[in-house]
Amino acid sequence: MLLLNSQNNNLKKAIIILIFGDEKMAIFSIVKLSELERAKRLDAEYYRPEYLEVKQKLHQPRFVYFKSLVKEIIHPKEIRREYKDEKQDYLFLLAQNVRPLMLDLSKKKYISEEKAKLMPKNLLEKGDILFVRTGAVGDCTAYTGKPPKVVASAHILIAKPNFRISPYYLTVFFNTFYGRSIIIRGTYGALQPEIAPNYIKSIPVPIFSKNLITEVEKLFLESQNFLEQSHTLYSQAENLLLEELGLKDFKPRYEKTYTAKLSDAFFAYRIDAEYFQPAYEEMIEKIRKNNVELQPLRKFILNITKGIEPGRKNYRDKGKPFIRVSNLSIYGFTDRDQKYISEELYQQLRGTYEPKQGDFLLTKDATPGIAYVVKEQIEGIISSGILKLQIDESQIDKEYLALCINSII
Repeated sequence: MLLLNSQNNNLKKAIIILIFGDEKMAIFSIVKLSELERAKRLDAEYYRPEYLEVKQKLHQPRFVYFKSLVKEIIHPKEIRREYKDEKQDYLFLLAQNVRPLMLDLSKKKYISEEKAKLMPKNLLEKGDILFVRTGAVGDCTAYTGKPPKVVASAHILIAKPNFRISPYYLTVFFNTFYGRSIIIRGTYGALQPEIAPNYIKSIPVPIFSKNLITEVEKLFLESQNFLEQSHTLYSQAENLLLEELGLKDFKPRYEKTYTAKLSDAFFAYRIDAEYFQPAYEEMIEKIRKNNVELQPLRKFILNITKGIEPGRKNYRDKGKPFIRVSNLSIYGFTDRDQKYISEELYQQLRGTYEPKQGDFLLTKDATPGIAYVVKEQIEGIISSGILKLQIDESQIDKEYLALCINSII
């Protein structure tokens, strides 16, 4: 809601009272009309008190605007969904691959060299800073040159640094509370949040000593090396499993049309076509031919606890993390589009719904089938889209079970 208050009929000196909030509490922000004219934004969300506080703090140290640190920010060319799961010449980077301070390549898509040449500006170069443009706006990382031959989709903005300041330092800044908050402030669109290149250019970036910038860059690059090592080891474990199962390089044939018996549908209590896709039975038969014993998952589960959905009305901008499916990957937790709940609600729910070290988590909604064994104690509550399984460790190793679930089988 906007309320215009002018004491003297001089609109240049008028103030705007912005009111927003939920059914429990209204929040007020008072800004000058002249400030609205510069921003060209009239939505109350843009002037939330916490955003104004972040903006004020970023203007206190020595700073420069991001536009002076980049040659350009590219909105990559749109292409039709012609990318493939099968490995080709170029990796095609989707918005879901861009995570805070990392590239999540657990799901890969590829395009041919022929198609990549049609979009030269989409090709990533070492040092490029990547921003998610639509959807999970706020996620940002830098491209270190690995893996090679990567093309970005149109849902990613590519900032080409001029290297006045380390792009890795800039990436870390954009992933801090202040950097992420100022990015999210610039989003627009109710159903599908978006961010514009011109807004990102206008973000003030604090500039500290050369030694501090160098140290931040060093730590970022070290973290990328650790991530690469962990992904390599995980890939080795997965390849070893697939070799034992006789599924190395196996590509099931997904049929577009097929039939199933009505009796099978009644027996399975399923009438959706995907359940009867022949590729699944083809995989099971191939495993059986290698004399591998198959057991139902229920044999290893002692108990199942479903997470909880407290409702959007209980979401907060700060507080304890509310862990949704989008915050979980096969490598662990991420703060992608992180939501929060109050300390009071967290204390009420933590006894049942907080994941503890060693817990086995499995997603059931949105992106079902992501399994993860919690490596260290965290604070937060799991959503109803995540199950907490109590595994009978006398029957099976939890890490092995997670590896199996996350593999192509």
